[in-house]
Amino acid sequence: MSNDSALAENKYIVPALAQGLGILSLFGGEHRSFTAPEIARRLSLPRTKVFRLLQTLQSMDYLRCDESKRHFSLGPALLRCGFEYLASLDMVEVAQPVLQRLRDLTGLSSHMVVRDGLEIVYVSRFPARSTIASGVSVGTRFPVHATIMGRMTILDMDDSQLADLFRGHTMQRFTKQTPTTLKALKALLQDDRKRGYAVSQAFFEEGVSAIAAPVRDGGGHIVAAINVTAVNAHIDEQAMHSELKDAVLEAASEISRWLARRS
Repeated sequence: MSNDSALAENKYIVPALAQGLGILSLFGGEHRSFTAPEIARRLSLPRTKVFRLLQTLQSMDYLRCDESKRHFSLGPALLRCGFEYLASLDMVEVAQPVLQRLRDLTGLSSHMVVRDGLEIVYVSRFPARSTIASGVSVGTRFPVHATIMGRMTILDMDDSQLADLFRGHTMQRFTKQTPTTLKALKALLQDDRKRGYAVSQAFFEEGVSAIAAPVRDGGGHIVAAINVTAVNAHIDEQAMHSELKDAVLEAASEISRWLARRS
């Protein structure tokens, strides 16, 4: 049954609320702004209804409109809700001081992500103090298969679980190193498991180097991944597999230990 059918059959659903939330769900990734006609077309709604919904959301600061009065983007009220939600997560709270120390120790930007289906979502970030820092922000999403952070979140999955996760999904190529088949991804994961961490030299984006490791909860399950990232700066291969790797693994272990104590 489709979502639309489910909404129509549930007499307790408030259509206007569902439609307003549908508008908000359009924004994300590369889709930073929409015009009213674009929203009406994407949601198959009458323009007059979309206009009223947009005015309501704008009046409550969930959306904002540019100077041309044509393009809408997410407003401060929604962003506040998002940050308040992230701040309420025990895992993020535990990770903050550890990631900050990791940034200060290595001089590199540090991050934490969680997996949401076939994507990873950045939930914490401490940019490097240098003039060139990682450009990702909290809420940024990247494909699981194309990033070492993504690979860390699925490190423990067996062949059956991986097949279920990627069934019917086309793996997009971003660089020459991107795995575009499940077989190629499994080969990378096999090497990652042997090391317990992953390194990247322009694996997902030119000029970006990173070292990533998984974070586990009290039951030993992977619940997140962390990394350090250098932008437009060469990192010696030996350093990536020695002192930087050690720092990232220790930070991941410390967060995992705190999570175990809270469970």
